[in-house]
Amino acid sequence: MMTFGSIFRISASATMLVLAGCMSVADMAGYDSGTMNEQAAKNYSQLVQQARSRQVLDTTSATSARVHRVFERLVPVADRVNRTGTPFRWQMSVIRSNELNAWAMPGGKMAVYTGMVERLNLTDDEIAAIVGHEMSHALLEHSRRALGGQVLAGIGGALLAEQTGLDSNLIGLGTDLAANKPFSRHQENEADALGVRLMARAGYNPQAAINVWNKLNAAGSTNGITILSTHPANESRIRAIRAMLSELMQVYRQNRR
Repeated sequence: MMTFGSIFRISASATMLVLAGCMSVADMAGYDSGTMNEQAAKNYSQLVQQARSRQVLDTTSATSARVHRVFERLVPVADRVNRTGTPFRWQMSVIRSNELNAWAMPGGKMAVYTGMVERLNLTDDEIAAIVGHEMSHALLEHSRRALGGQVLAGIGGALLAEQTGLDSNLIGLGTDLAANKPFSRHQENEADALGVRLMARAGYNPQAAINVWNKLNAAGSTNGITILSTHPANESRIRAIRAMLSELMQVYRQNRR
C-alpha cells in the first residue's frame, strides 16, 4: 500500500502497454479471471480451515462484528463497479493476530487482522478505508496483472509469512505482492483512488483514509510492521487522496447514513 523504489523507470504510456501485456501473458498461462478466482477460493477455504483449527478465526468479538458490518455495507457498492466480467463471491474472515495487516485474494476473498483495528483504534470509517482499499485490489485484478509480470520477468512470488502460523503459500495467490514487484506503485495508486470512492459511495467519510495512513505511519516509526514493510506510507499518496476530497465529500454527503 505505499512507496516503492522504482525498479523499472518507464513512461506512463509504456507502463500501461506492459500492464496490458501482463494480463495477456497471465491469460495464456491459464490464469484468466475465472481460473484465478476459483483457485483463490480453494486456497481461501483451506486458510480459513487452518485459522479455525488454530483457534485464530475470530467470529465472536466486537471487532469481528464491526469489520463484518463495514464489509457487508461495502459489498453492494463493490459489486456495482465490478468490471472483471466475473461476479465475485465476497467473503471476509477476521484473524485474531496482533499484526497490522489486511489482504484480498482474487474474486473477493478477504481478511482483516484484529491488530489492525485494535492497535490503531480504528473507527468504522477507518475500517472502511482499509476494506475498500483491499477490495479495490481484487476488483482491479492486480494479482493477475502481477502474475503476468512475474511470468514475463521470471520472478518467483515473494509471499507473506504470517505470525499466526497460517500457510503463506495459501495466502500468496491473492494478497498484495511484495513492494519490489513491477508496477506496484501504479497498482497502489489505483487502489487508493477506487478505495476512497467505494467508501464514499457506501456512506463512509473518505477523510478517514488519510487518518489511517497517518496512523500507520506513526505506528511504523516505532515498530516494524508488515503492512508498511510491503507498502511503506508516503506523503505523496496522502496528498493524492486530499486532492480528491472535494469531489468525494459530495458523494459521501449524498450517501451518508
